[in-house]
Amino acid sequence: MNLDYIKPDDWSIIEEGFNAENVKSSESIFSIGNGAMGQRANFEEQYSGPTFQGSYIAGVYYPDKTRVGWWKNGYPEYFAKVLNAPNWIGINVLVNNEPLDLFACKEVKNFRRELNMKEGWLSRSFVAILPNNVEVEVITKRFLSIDLDEVGAINFNIKPLNGDAEITFQPYLDAGITNEDTNWDDKFWNTQNLTQENGQAFIQASTMKTDFHTCTFMESHLFLNDEKVSITPNAKQEENTVSFGYTSQVKQNETFTINKFGGYAVDRNHDKTALVSAAKKALKTATDLGYKVLLENQKQAWATIWNMSDITIDGDVKAQQGIRFNIFQLNQTYLGTDSQLNIGPKGFTGEKYGGSTYWDTEAYCIPFYMATKDQKVARNLLEYRYNHLEKAIENAEKLGFKNGAALYPMVTMNGEECHNEWEITFEEIHRNGAIAFAIYNFYRYTGDYSYIPEKGLEVLIGIARFWQQRATFSTDKNQYVILGVTGPNEYENNINNNWYTNYIAQWCIKYALENIEKVASEFASDYTRIMDKAKLSKTELEQWKAVADNMYFPYSEEKGIYLQQDGFLDKELITVADLPKSERPINQKWSWDRILRSPYIKQADILQGFYLFEDQFTEKELEKHFNFYEPFTVHESSLSPCVHSIQAAKLDRMEQAYTFYLRTSRLDLDDYNHEVEEGLHITSMAGTWMSIVEGFGGMRVKNDMLNFEPRIPKEWDAYSFKVNFRNRILKVNVSQTETTFELEGSADLDIVVNQNTVTISPNNLVRI
Repeated sequence: MNLDYIKPDDWSIIEEGFNAENVKSSESIFSIGNGAMGQRANFEEQYSGPTFQGSYIAGVYYPDKTRVGWWKNGYPEYFAKVLNAPNWIGINVLVNNEPLDLFACKEVKNFRRELNMKEGWLSRSFVAILPNNVEVEVITKRFLSIDLDEVGAINFNIKPLNGDAEITFQPYLDAGITNEDTNWDDKFWNTQNLTQENGQAFIQASTMKTDFHTCTFMESHLFLNDEKVSITPNAKQEENTVSFGYTSQVKQNETFTINKFGGYAVDRNHDKTALVSAAKKALKTATDLGYKVLLENQKQAWATIWNMSDITIDGDVKAQQGIRFNIFQLNQTYLGTDSQLNIGPKGFTGEKYGGSTYWDTEAYCIPFYMATKDQKVARNLLEYRYNHLEKAIENAEKLGFKNGAALYPMVTMNGEECHNEWEITFEEIHRNGAIAFAIYNFYRYTGDYSYIPEKGLEVLIGIARFWQQRATFSTDKNQYVILGVTGPNEYENNINNNWYTNYIAQWCIKYALENIEKVASEFASDYTRIMDKAKLSKTELEQWKAVADNMYFPYSEEKGIYLQQDGFLDKELITVADLPKSERPINQKWSWDRILRSPYIKQADILQGFYLFEDQFTEKELEKHFNFYEPFTVHESSLSPCVHSIQAAKLDRMEQAYTFYLRTSRLDLDDYNHEVEEGLHITSMAGTWMSIVEGFGGMRVKNDMLNFEPRIPKEWDAYSFKVNFRNRILKVNVSQTETTFELEGSADLDIVVNQNTVTISPNNLVRI
């Protein structure tokens, strides 16, 4: 059953009415972040019902020893866990010594939770009758500052409604935190020091093994009816917690308020011996500004982000809410200010999929960040992989590859492979191709070639070496084959000649060869440096070329299509339409053995290749493959509907394109995969952006020019988006009758619309 309690709204995610069954799902959906830290939407006050507590610090992780029944050579030593960090948001609330706990209350009325995406804050309001029959009204608001990214702020108000009451706020810090997904119930954090002075508290803690040092901090200010009050706190310290108690007599209908400032100072940004002083400095900056000014600054920071990245949809509130939710969460997760960070598949919303980086970044996220940020942000994402090249070579060496062959990890924190499912760790090698494609995609979009001679060519060489060594010459076929792989469709493991893998392997080798020639002729000093380092011989290049020129691709003459893998037609080809709904999702209802023997496709596989390399195929070929494979696709990967939406739009199948768009944009809001309580699908959210810009907008870069073939679903009156193309910002607005283009800046821009060249002049609306 889909979640249906989220209210449709253009700019906010809204929940009305308290239902304990929705709490864990809402904790994911209403998560907040600022690129440096994030947290699930846990209540500030205590909650005794089912809950998934989660606060996270970007880049801080723990190498949880892999748990498997038997070990294999090359197996990752650990599974990198996104760490649940010390909790700073907690505020216990006592009313006449009775804890405020929504799970234990006699009645909860007028419950409303709002995530305001336009302004970047989370609020709650409700009226509760406690077990001691005191009735209170509570209004809270909190946010994580974009400007001061070490700091968050909470505004918590309580009003007794049926008589006077003694109310106590107990703000606390708690470092006694565990992960829900630990393999061995290891202790991840070592609490080193707790201090409190002058109403401020600090917990210094470090991670076991990885030795990240953090300081979690807090300071609170109290108000009665908006007048600041001075209350001497009752301080309390235990092994892993420090708290203050502030008690006040509050008359009926008076409001008692606590403003709590908290956050993290981390040794990724400061000397580990100076974390408390860094925390004090952050607190001073925040408290000097005060809650209200911090909130106004937050609204301005988000206005700046939205000015470039917003997509508007007129006439379809659910579609509008969906795309803004996706764009909001992407910006909460990664803002591009730190080249050591990346976009985790759950972001700051949960612990599943340990690790911060998958191939999703290169295949799905880079287009979003290229078009909605400065190009340096996308370049940072490319440099992240260059910085891990030596680790990628080590990963390949562990599997028996030689001579500088590089296999980038499926999942990583620091460049080492840390995924512990063998059929993915060893076999889902197509990820190498996504990393090479991102280098090509960056150059194609930005026109900036400098990254390739400076850094990218070394990555391309390592990847080409891997593909040449991974291919096997089949004397039976008289061609090169790639055996024992898993393609993007993870519902087929250990198969031979996955078409997508073979195709991207061939493309990677050809692209590396092409760029070696270009760098040799145009960047002589870089070429010399790279060749001295890589020690590439003419013989090796000939071996590469032999593999690329003679790669095998499974093909059915009878059906006139490429086969997903050699044995696909051996399967019992029953379409999804004939699969009982009661048996879906099959990844929760079927055995793995049954899934692997079925024809069902978890996500776009051949169609993924047609998406990345569409200029290599005709529209008729796309249509034929779409018609064959889509009916077998169950879309149980979050990365699947967006690619299908783009392809359906290209084929002018707008009903299908719209259905797939709604599915990708509301995947978490409507909980299509029945797993939202574990966290959101952050990286696939970039695919939602692509569904509109590349799917409906038809945006491509061809021959150094932006191309558009705009289409619009019948359900929409109009939609608009902006792209930053080579430092020029173009706004596109598509309605049912026309498309308009507006250009910011001072220079003209030539674009292609429906195959006709159009010149756009700055500040001059062009109608097509």
